[in-house]
Amino acid sequence: MLEKEFLGNTLQNWGISILFIVGAFVIVKIVSWIGKKHIEPFIKRTNNKLDDIIYSSVKPPLLFAIMLIGFWIAIHRLSCPDTFVKAVDSASKILIILNITWLFAKLISRLLEQYWVGNADDVQQHKMYPIVNRAFLVIIWIIGLVMALSNVGVNIAALLGTLGIGGIAFALAAQDTVKNIFGAFTILTDKPFNIGDTVRIDSFEGTIVDVGIRSTKIMDYDKRVITMPNYKITDASIINISSEDPYRRVVMKIGLTYDTTPEKMQEAMDLLKSMPSRVACLKEDDITVFFSDFGDFSMVITFIYFIEKSAGIQPVTSNVNMEILMSFNKAGLSFAFPSQTLYIDYQSIK
Repeated sequence: MLEKEFLGNTLQNWGISILFIVGAFVIVKIVSWIGKKHIEPFIKRTNNKLDDIIYSSVKPPLLFAIMLIGFWIAIHRLSCPDTFVKAVDSASKILIILNITWLFAKLISRLLEQYWVGNADDVQQHKMYPIVNRAFLVIIWIIGLVMALSNVGVNIAALLGTLGIGGIAFALAAQDTVKNIFGAFTILTDKPFNIGDTVRIDSFEGTIVDVGIRSTKIMDYDKRVITMPNYKITDASIINISSEDPYRRVVMKIGLTYDTTPEKMQEAMDLLKSMPSRVACLKEDDITVFFSDFGDFSMVITFIYFIEKSAGIQPVTSNVNMEILMSFNKAGLSFAFPSQTLYIDYQSIK
């Protein structure tokens, strides 16, 4: 009965080929059992994470390779048409290269997860991991597919030429998206700011609340969220206020009327110098006050002071301005405002 033929092969040959496939399946189960019972416990006892990464990356492609070899042997020992054998060989070549590509993709992904994200406390770096990981996977799989197609005789140059027109159209349509993705990479690598930093970007000032693939979100002082494309941020001038000195510098120009006497001018400067003793959250030993200008309609005092970064800029500035207003009014000092004095010569009129 075993000598009877079916589709050009005896039942015995079919049975042996099936045994090769079953044997490959049994070997896969044995290798999996050995790995689970002996290799994995040994790896978990080591302090080095690299062996865990290599084992978890190699195991699935290795098991798939065993099954692939079993199928290949089973089919090649049968008498099959040449076209079918060639198709099987081509498919085997493609699957082998894709299996190796799968191995590298898993290895790179696990290495990035462990050594770039796993040891980092930067929230921004964690958010960028999916982008970086996906970019590496796309590159690896593209290389693998090109090598697989090239090994089975596909003309890669002609294929790329056919896809060229569509690629150009796609690139033109997606250029803003690509610019934003590269902008996100630039923000990640240069690190001009982190999430939670207070920054000034061109005319916008606020706190960074999120950095995404396409845009960065900034919450201004009115609690409104401003969404800016990443590529615009990379082209803009960025001032990271959070990275400043522990104190923030404030410059004021105070104009007094021209009828202010030298004594009153000196009194005004003394009042400004004593401002840290009367307003909280000012740096006491770094106050600059000087008579700086004779303006068109006022005599100008320049007042430079520093506010603690931990304090609110707006309330402290308001307190300083209120104290200046009250103390100057109490001292009889008059603030100047735009005015003109008109002199009339009555003799020339007559």
